[in-house]
Amino acid sequence: MEKKAWHNAVVYQIYPRSFMDSNGDGIGDIPGIISKLDYLHQLGINLIWLSPVYRSPMDDNGYDISDYEDIAAEFGTLAQMDTLIAQAKQRDIHILMDLVVNHTSDEHPWFLEALKSKDNPYRDFYIWRQPAADGGPPNNFRSYFGGSGWAFDEASGEYFLHQFSKRQPDLNWENPRVHEEVHAMMNRWLAKGIGGFRMDVIDLIGKEVDAQIMANGKNLHALIRQMNRATFGNGDYVTVGEAWSASPEDALLYSGAKREELSMVFQFDHIKQFWDEHAGKWRSKPFVLADFKVVIDKWQTALADDGWNSLFWSNHDLPRAVSKFGDEGEFREASAKMLATALHCLKGTPYIYQGEEIGMTNVQFSDINDYRDIESLNLYRERLAEGVSHEEMMLGIHANGRDNARTPMQWDASPNAGFTTGTPWISVNPNYPEINVAAALEQPDSILWHYQNLIALRKQYPVLVYGDYQPVMADHPQVFAWLRTLDDERLLVINNFSAEHLTLEIPEEMQALHGECLASNYAPRDQLAVSLELQPYESFALLIGR
Repeated sequence: MEKKAWHNAVVYQIYPRSFMDSNGDGIGDIPGIISKLDYLHQLGINLIWLSPVYRSPMDDNGYDISDYEDIAAEFGTLAQMDTLIAQAKQRDIHILMDLVVNHTSDEHPWFLEALKSKDNPYRDFYIWRQPAADGGPPNNFRSYFGGSGWAFDEASGEYFLHQFSKRQPDLNWENPRVHEEVHAMMNRWLAKGIGGFRMDVIDLIGKEVDAQIMANGKNLHALIRQMNRATFGNGDYVTVGEAWSASPEDALLYSGAKREELSMVFQFDHIKQFWDEHAGKWRSKPFVLADFKVVIDKWQTALADDGWNSLFWSNHDLPRAVSKFGDEGEFREASAKMLATALHCLKGTPYIYQGEEIGMTNVQFSDINDYRDIESLNLYRERLAEGVSHEEMMLGIHANGRDNARTPMQWDASPNAGFTTGTPWISVNPNYPEINVAAALEQPDSILWHYQNLIALRKQYPVLVYGDYQPVMADHPQVFAWLRTLDDERLLVINNFSAEHLTLEIPEEMQALHGECLASNYAPRDQLAVSLELQPYESFALLIGR
């Protein structure tokens, strides 16, 4: 495998609206991020994935862009963005801009022009169809945010496609002028000194609309290769594509060394383990470690020699890691550390979502009006109209709703968790007096310092970055363990994914292994034996002596 400078990097995702507010308006902003760069530098991360800060009417919290080359007023100014890029770089941190090119806002100048007439030069920047014979939508495609995926334009008598909100019309990637405009915009951002892009729903740009093939369309990879050659392929940039549809085979197409496409993709097989096969994420299934291990093994094996894995528990669209995969109660700290060790000891690039490093948890607002996420609000109304009860929908939102990840970052125990001096745009999780950065910094064995240690280890031990992955004790229903091997260096990782005390029988060929404990969440272990008594959520990484 060709080694890249970014292979040992760790990415930290910032959701700007919820990270740090500098001016008391209740909305996080770019100056707030700048004020926390020393904190991130101390943590040890090298890349910030910055969720959209572009100008936007905020129908979908910035994922509806009205100007790719200006900054939303609530987040700051373009000059402040330049300062963020420069000051981060001084700390050896580069910015990955979140780029949304499957769709724009309906307030983007391209779409405003497209609405003027069928003959407008920008009309073909978007996807239009004639009504069906009955005057209704062209077909029965449903938006991912609920309702029809087609919106009617009365002035022209045609429908336009929107896979998400009706205020997020899809771009027409069959139009070469769209390519030219998008590529030129990307190059202007690269010239500012950013480190690359996170590419929102990139698997949707090759859509075959009339066949209702929205993901993995036949032109998808040709479009990405063209983008690579025209933009980021000309430098040492990091690119990650969001691809809910990706299989391991797809991931090799996206990220294979000779493919000239992306650095890696986000895949969501491990996330969808919790979803009901009929109701989706709104009816949560229990976590089954055996199924989870099958998914991780599949991806670690498939991308072992080519391509590259992205490793994550959570992001701005997903529930909090410790609430979903661990224990947000008695064993919150132990399970959060276990999840951190497991993630950072797999092969690939670890992503930390803001607050994950202090073990922030899901929130359970009782009133639907306390939520802000357009997806949750739309689906709540739609499902109640279909007969689903309020209680069932709230269970789904509490478990998997996107606002779980969007409550403000918990900096300290002062009002509103130190996030703002004003009224936050969404309420703070009530547990902030106990769970916050200030408390974690003062606690020598906190989750935060555990993350810092793991990030530093990646810089020190190449086995964590390039070591082969081999599952061990694969059939154990509560323990996930593996061996990483690089030349004569071996790292054994053992994780108890349960709240139980366990007696773990060690295979005979491993019973005499000993070495240096690089990470642990209980007492360090430096050797194995015939069996181990594991504490609830106990986890350790043992560098085996030569």
